[in-house]
Amino acid sequence: MKQFWIKKVIGMVLCAALAIVAVGFVVMTLWNNILVAVLGVKAITYCQALGIFVLGKLLFGGIGRGGKCGGGCSWKGRGEAMKEKWQNMSDEEREKFKEDWRFRCKSWKESKNN
Repeated sequence: MKQFWIKKVIGMVLCAALAIVAVGFVVMTLWNNILVAVLGVKAITYCQALGIFVLGKLLFGGIGRGGKCGGGCSWKGRGEAMKEKWQNMSDEEREKFKEDWRFRCKSWKESKNN
């Protein structure tokens, strides 16, 4: 199990590094091929492109979206809706609901352990 997490972390680090390289290259290429010809500005280096990207992200996009759900939480208000649904269930419906979830959790644990 430990090897799985090590591989996962290494994979995520490699993907992040690849994304950074790609973003820098795209910004540099777009700047040098469009803005130099249109506005007559100087061409930029790869490091300058990364700096412009970070600056733009800080000024206009922020870092992350904040909140618990990253800005697009599809579970908002679900707790109250589920609470209301639970209160409107009969005793038989509640027992069936519990049994269904016991089965789901049991099968999930079994597949996780294999």
